[in-house]
Amino acid sequence: MGKKLWRAALAGGAAAVFTGMAAVPAGAAEGGASFTRVQVNGGKPIVIGVSNEVAVPASFRMATTHKWKWPAVFLYRGDTGDRLWHAIETSDCIKVSSGVCDFNETMYFDPSEWDMHNSEAGAWKVAAEVYFQGGGGDTDDEGLTVYVKRNSRLTVNASPEPVTKGRTITVTGKVTRANWETRKYASYGGRLVSLQFKPTGATSYTTVKKVYANGSGDLKTTVKASKTGTWRWAYYGNTTTGPSTSTGDNVVVK
Repeated sequence: MGKKLWRAALAGGAAAVFTGMAAVPAGAAEGGASFTRVQVNGGKPIVIGVSNEVAVPASFRMATTHKWKWPAVFLYRGDTGDRLWHAIETSDCIKVSSGVCDFNETMYFDPSEWDMHNSEAGAWKVAAEVYFQGGGGDTDDEGLTVYVKRNSRLTVNASPEPVTKGRTITVTGKVTRANWETRKYASYGGRLVSLQFKPTGATSYTTVKKVYANGSGDLKTTVKASKTGTWRWAYYGNTTTGPSTSTGDNVVVK
């Protein structure tokens, strides 16, 4: 249960660390607070690799007449007790009016420090909660969905370099994705990946064809050499895996 660690910024800049707090199930909150303007990562998926900490911005507005502590938004599945645990930092109250505060929050995901599971990739719901001084609190589902995804990577190699116009260029590569349990990147077979080309002097890539990776994640295809430019692979991701593009490999056509 090493991920059941939260970090919160309190008034005066003090920090608190607390673990495993009981949650009120969605639809059974004690009441006493309302949450609006909830956002997590600007509505974009949270994509996590195997080593680098990912800081995810969030924000919300809370209105309550109670004295409170530790307001936050969090991600859950099933009921609000099944949480995606991580470190969290929440700002002090940004006063809007009497009893109404805006908050800025950062969720920290560090796969190199905590035990993340591959099964945690996918859709998560968003809830907001606050604890009241003297006991009790309020936990409300916010009707939002956030996707947490495993990062993917692509490599590319186009050859021969240089090549005579009209001859065949062979483009290879490999698609891998983060395995949170081994903390390494592993082959991601069977993916449909786009081969893209950008002629010298152009500002954008164009998809030339789409190719399925084999069971080991390897990519291979051929194209006719027509003009000098740069080749790359692009994968658009899915509900559990983030998108990625390879670096470009320039081929001179003579």
